[in-house]
Amino acid sequence: MKSVVELEIGQSQDKLAALLADPTNSTAWMDDIQRYEPVRGQPGTPGSQYRLVPKKGSMVFLATVVSRDLPNESRLRLEASNVVVSITARFSAVSHDRARLVSEEVFEFKGLLHKIFGLLTTPVIKKAHRQHMEAFKRFAEQQPTGP
Repeated sequence: MKSVVELEIGQSQDKLAALLADPTNSTAWMDDIQRYEPVRGQPGTPGSQYRLVPKKGSMVFLATVVSRDLPNESRLRLEASNVVVSITARFSAVSHDRARLVSEEVFEFKGLLHKIFGLLTTPVIKKAHRQHMEAFKRFAEQQPTGP
């Protein structure tokens, strides 16, 4: 299952890309994340890993930074017990102080039961993706502008 969210954000392309690619910002804009735990590597660099621990529930994601071509693109892989999510974020300038973020999430559910669950909850997953990206937009627009 794939979900794509596109937003225009009041921040330069460079600043926007840097904010999203920094995993230490996760708890500042993801309301459902209790904490970020570095696992290995320098945070945000390709090959680095970290855990995202939720406030509720037990679905802890292990995130791996797959690639980073800032300020144009970043790729992550999130893995939990029942799902793998491949995330690609693309950034483009609209003006000197506005940028477009296109966030693409591809969900691969593990096992037949989880695949059925994924199909049944597709609208909920897409809504949650949009809410996360809108929360990121609010966070980014509250940050000082510039590089």
